[in-house]
Amino acid sequence: MAHDGQRKQQKSPLIGRIQPMEVFLLTMGIALLVYGITNSQSGVIFFGLVTIPGVLLLHKVRQKDWAKHWEEMEAEHKARAEFDAHRTAVTKEARNAVDGK
Repeated sequence: MAHDGQRKQQKSPLIGRIQPMEVFLLTMGIALLVYGITNSQSGVIFFGLVTIPGVLLLHKVRQKDWAKHWEEMEAEHKARAEFDAHRTAVTKEARNAVDGK
């Protein structure tokens, strides 16, 4: 599994490994807004104003998804641990029955 994570990291672009995509998008939104205001271009201002709240919304969604993901992983880990404990107990019982103890 660790090998898959390394492969995914190698495939991601260098800029993505240095800074998260949200930072890049927020910077672009601010740059669009500033450029539009300085050159009096309403279309560019519009896209700057749409990009900035979109990035903030994307950040919130990603945070929620990660929190949900970790909760699911913890629940799965707990269920697996309980299953392993139950399997170990059943195996001991079967061995004791076979040995006649």
